[in-house]
Parts: sequence; structure tokens; C-alpha cells
Amino acid sequence: MTISMYQASIPVFVRSLSNLINILGKAAAHAETRKIDPAVLLNSRLYPDMFALSRQVQIVSDTAKGGAARLAGVEPPKYEDSEKTFHELVERLRKTIAYVNTFKPEQIDGSESRTVTLKIRDETITLDGLTFLLNRVLPNLYFHISISYGILRHSGVEIGKRDFLGKS
Repeated sequence: MTISMYQASIPVFVRSLSNLINILGKAAAHAETRKIDPAVLLNSRLYPDMFALSRQVQIVSDTAKGGAARLAGVEPPKYEDSEKTFHELVERLRKTIAYVNTFKPEQIDGSESRTVTLKIRDETITLDGLTFLLNRVLPNLYFHISISYGILRHSGVEIGKRDFLGKS
């Protein structure tokens, strides 16, 4: 049995972002119940030189929409990165899910050998679609979701592995 590029990307993005939405919901409830200013959690980070939670979530969104778009050979939409509340971050993730769900299998399948060019800081990287998905997009997606999870867990939000993985 083979797995298609579509199966390895779009459903994975949707599931991961949906799980993060649930985690952010628990974080918002935690802040409300404990009378913690939500900004405290949103601006928390694991280490001073790392991005805060809100930026981690924005990067998750950018990774999913950019990954889907580039695999399909189109330009990804740009979002403002202006979210300041849990609600705004959740809405961004929902908007991202809606966007990635617009892609059809025929737009993504066969992208294994499509050339993907990325501008990262001062560097331009060119990869084939399979390498882009497996070595850049998925690891980046999971990294920033894991950091988001870690920030919230470290801050006392009662979440666990089941929240990260979601329902089967």
C-alpha cells in the first residue's frame, strides 16, 4: 500500500491544528478558572530566547498553510500575526484549517518531485516536494505544536499526551 502526498499532508495538518485548538481551549479555561491574565500564558516561553506561545501558534498556522500551498504550487496567503487572545489564535487556526481544506488530492498528489523554493532569512533553499514535506513541513509543524504544548503544560494547564495526539 502506498500513501499519497495528499494523505501525508492535508489530513495531518487538519488533525494537528484541531488538536492545538482543543489545547488552547483548555488553556483559556485554565486561565479563567485560576484568575490568571491570559496574556501571561500567551506571552510565556520555555526559555528567554525562544518565541512566546502566541508566536508558536502563528508559526504552526504558517507552516500548515505554507506547506499545503507550496505542495500545490501556489502562493500561500499572508496573515497579519496580530493575534493577542486565545480566541484570536483559535480563529486563526480555524481559518488555516478552512484554507488547507480547499486543496483537493489532485492538487497535492504528484508533488513529490515538484520544485519548492523557500526564502529563509538570507538563504534560498530548493527542495523537491517529498523532501519539503518530510524534512521541513512536518518536523516544523510538530516542533511548534510541541513547544506550544510544553509552554502550557509547564504553566500548569492540565493537558496530556492524549490532548496532543487527539482522538483516534
